[in-house]
Amino acid sequence: MKRKLLYGLLGLTLLTLAGFFILAPGMAERDMNRIDGKPLIEVSDEAKALHATLDIVDLHSDTLLWKRDVLEPADRGHVDLPRLRQGNVALQVFSSVTKTPRGQNYDSNGADSDNITLLAIGQLQPVRTWNSLLERSLWHATKLKRAADDSGGMLTRVTDPASLDAVLDARREEDQPTGALFSAEGLHSLEGDADNLDRLYGAGMRMAGLTHFFDNELAGSMHGIEKGGLTPMGRDVIRRMESMGMIVDIAHCSHQCVAEVLAMATRPVVSSHGGVQATCEVNRNLTDEEIRGVAATGGIIGVGYWEGAVCDTSPHAAARAMKHIRDLVGIEHVALGSDYDGAVTVRFDTSQLTQVTQALMDEGFSEDEIRAAMGGNALRVIGEGLVPR
Repeated sequence: MKRKLLYGLLGLTLLTLAGFFILAPGMAERDMNRIDGKPLIEVSDEAKALHATLDIVDLHSDTLLWKRDVLEPADRGHVDLPRLRQGNVALQVFSSVTKTPRGQNYDSNGADSDNITLLAIGQLQPVRTWNSLLERSLWHATKLKRAADDSGGMLTRVTDPASLDAVLDARREEDQPTGALFSAEGLHSLEGDADNLDRLYGAGMRMAGLTHFFDNELAGSMHGIEKGGLTPMGRDVIRRMESMGMIVDIAHCSHQCVAEVLAMATRPVVSSHGGVQATCEVNRNLTDEEIRGVAATGGIIGVGYWEGAVCDTSPHAAARAMKHIRDLVGIEHVALGSDYDGAVTVRFDTSQLTQVTQALMDEGFSEDEIRAAMGGNALRVIGEGLVPR
């Protein structure tokens, strides 16, 4: 009797664990990556026709964080290859998220906790990723490479100007592949060793933000405790990135960090995802002075679609932020930065990017300006930034 009871308890425990590993990751993502279901704007035939001719670039998504096949249509989240194709996306930047603090907020976070460890275990990732931020980024690189290899040419990794040109050339033919560029949401994944940048570059990383929601060994975060500037390691890493052909991303940097990056940059700088203080007064968004600083480097500002970026989820809110950048420093510095699959709630997913095209038309953007904002500017900066020195 005792043995049967023991076996029964063991079986129940195994079933509970199996249910956790099978169901919990998907439940977590459904709760975090949401579409709010509010009415979409009506898209005109003119906007649809223009949208079909665009080379669209999104500077930031966190899709690699989650346990699902990016090649298959998903019933959760915001990005997968079928939806990228429906949205006519030419290039998607896939970011590697390796650590987030408990109780994450925009105001003040310490670096002494981590939500991603439980997610890595729950998603049954390789054991090496359970306690190593570097290995988590390398695992995300592996996931992206496998997806590209298995896509039949429909998802192509972009690592240099030639591979970027190849994607754009192929899109002029009947089949329209989507390019994939690998990035990082904070270089705490270096684990305190600048030489690990070579390992990330070797894995295909070509863009990186210095910080995420907490201060790290490179710089202060806008959401950290100290919110300081660049450390000596941070300055060293920026110089290395510019030399090897990796694009520097200031998203989530503190104001002091942003100022110091812009002061030392010798190549165009990117703010991959966020908004502007002028239309949405949230601390993570850029001031007019910072917008001018990014423009002075020849860089671009990717505008997102969620509440923290544009104070709404309407595509018109995103368009108004883009209009402010255009009016302040010129259309050549406007770009898209969705933060899709980044624990955000949005109005539309990547298959519905005609929403942005229509909103820009409604805000009075010309056809040439829409081409530039939806991807032309990003293609220019990325193409230049991938060239090693």
